[in-house]
Amino acid sequence: MKLAKIPDRTPVKLNVVLSPSLAKRLRDYADFYAETYGSREEVAELIPFMLEAFLDGDAAFKKDKKKVGGTKSSLDD
Repeated sequence: MKLAKIPDRTPVKLNVVLSPSLAKRLRDYADFYAETYGSREEVAELIPFMLEAFLDGDAAFKKDKKKVGGTKSSLDD
């Protein structure tokens, strides 16, 4: 079969506590997103995409993952 097995898509819910200043910055970012794209999204909807973009853009992290040869995270336990 040409199509690989579809990976697990079960969402994982995480609860985090943010400082008031970070919460405000995230709300400001959501406002900036709405101004840029003309579509308002809740901060909680933006955060997973922000984290993925951050991790995808971290060259040192990607280099380490290649060196180790795996992509297992502490969240996989």
